[in-house]
Amino acid sequence: MSTFLEPKFLLTLILMGTIVYITYLTKRSATASDYFVGGRSFGWFTNGSAIGGDYLSAATFLGIAGLTYQLGYDGAYYAFCFSIGLTLLAIFVAGPLRRFGAYTVADFLAYRFHSRRARLAAVAVVLAISGFYAAPQLLGAAQILSMFFGTSYEFGIIFTCSVMIFYVGIGGMKGTTLNQALELWIRLGAFLLMVGAAIWGGLHYQDILASINEFKGTITGTAGFTSDGKDIPFDGSVWTGTGNYFPSFWQTISMTIGLSLGTIGLPHILLRFYTNPSAKAARRSALMAIGIASAFFLFAVYLGVVGRSIFLTGEADPAVMKDLIAGGNNMVVPSTAQALGGEWLLGLVIAGAFAAVFSNLSGLFIASSGALAHDLYATFFRKNITEKERVIAGKLSIIVLGVLYGVLGLMVKEASIGHLVALAFTVAASTFTPIFILGIWWRGMTEKGAIAGLVLGLVSSMYMIFFKTTLPEFLQFNVPGIITVPIGFLSVYIVSKLDRKVPSDVNEFMKQVHSKESEAA
Repeated sequence: MSTFLEPKFLLTLILMGTIVYITYLTKRSATASDYFVGGRSFGWFTNGSAIGGDYLSAATFLGIAGLTYQLGYDGAYYAFCFSIGLTLLAIFVAGPLRRFGAYTVADFLAYRFHSRRARLAAVAVVLAISGFYAAPQLLGAAQILSMFFGTSYEFGIIFTCSVMIFYVGIGGMKGTTLNQALELWIRLGAFLLMVGAAIWGGLHYQDILASINEFKGTITGTAGFTSDGKDIPFDGSVWTGTGNYFPSFWQTISMTIGLSLGTIGLPHILLRFYTNPSAKAARRSALMAIGIASAFFLFAVYLGVVGRSIFLTGEADPAVMKDLIAGGNNMVVPSTAQALGGEWLLGLVIAGAFAAVFSNLSGLFIASSGALAHDLYATFFRKNITEKERVIAGKLSIIVLGVLYGVLGLMVKEASIGHLVALAFTVAASTFTPIFILGIWWRGMTEKGAIAGLVLGLVSSMYMIFFKTTLPEFLQFNVPGIITVPIGFLSVYIVSKLDRKVPSDVNEFMKQVHSKESEAA
């Protein structure tokens, strides 16, 4: 069989061709509204699918199952926290944010306080969160290309960044949204087929969980792929317990706070609510995304357990056993798909994994592009910029971001996708989440309070992530939300109370974001 007729090549090429076709159809962006928010023309089903596509990244498609495979119940806990986050977003932010209406996340702060300084601080935070989030997506894409197509890790990073520059640079928000919606259903289809194949093969959850729990010893068939030439030991009673990754109650609470509140502060998710034609459509989009994400997380946890069960038997194809060891927890889903359904299911999962990476990265690119072109360039360097020039600036910024994110992707080669994304959520929860919750629901928030919250939330979360070992042991959290999120909220509250310079038009702002659509109009 020709190499290009192999399922993994064929299905990936079909995905690429579809992306190119959709991008070609949506290439015209006459105005900044077209380019940055898709002309605010997407209904709840399309935008709900796109939000799901944006949210269910490589971390979800590959990472949740991988962490469950590796950690047991501790890994499954990630899925519960992500679901809570989307629900909070739908309840507290989706509708008001659409009533406000703008192009970028930073617009919210700039218009709320009539402040260029607040906009500048928001731009820095958007770029920090997006960079943190983009790196693990590129890691996932490069690992897939390396394991299943034989390319180098570095080629995978360059290839993926090149696709994104074309995809987002040409299609803007219109192309991005339609591609994200399509890519979501590819991933959901891949997961449904995997779940069906596992159940059809007799891998019922309770039965395999019991067999994993009872296993204690070495895993047959792994010695040939380990560095020390010995079979890998495993204790199922530890795996099915808790506390493997979060060794204390406070570590668990810290992760819950970071992951649950992080969704509200993710710039590429917030941006999506500007693309709906109304607040009602924005709320429906969020509810649809919650439903899709909940199903996805349920499947991911089950497939992580299935992957562990297949690995423990030692009876899988040697290539699968090798991939499960060499790929670590990041490659559990493709390897499990190969064990369950052979080359065609593997091909569909690989296409789905690329869809996950492209979908999430495109959202990050478009959010960061808005920050650079609309919030930074058009506000601080070219105040009288035309609509056409604004669109061109947005497209050129995509090239800059492609290079920047590519460098970050090269720096995280050995990291865990799921954990890196958890850290990105914590940064978002410590910065934008306090700003949007308090900015929408509290009249007393001031410009200085908002900037203090952004700066202190960003600095504290970055320090506790990158310099964890310099802190006393009781402050060394794997996901430091329990410290950094309160710092973000308290900074906004305390500085606002001391400042007391609430904008004079705060009542008009509150009426705009909270009144019914007919009143707002």
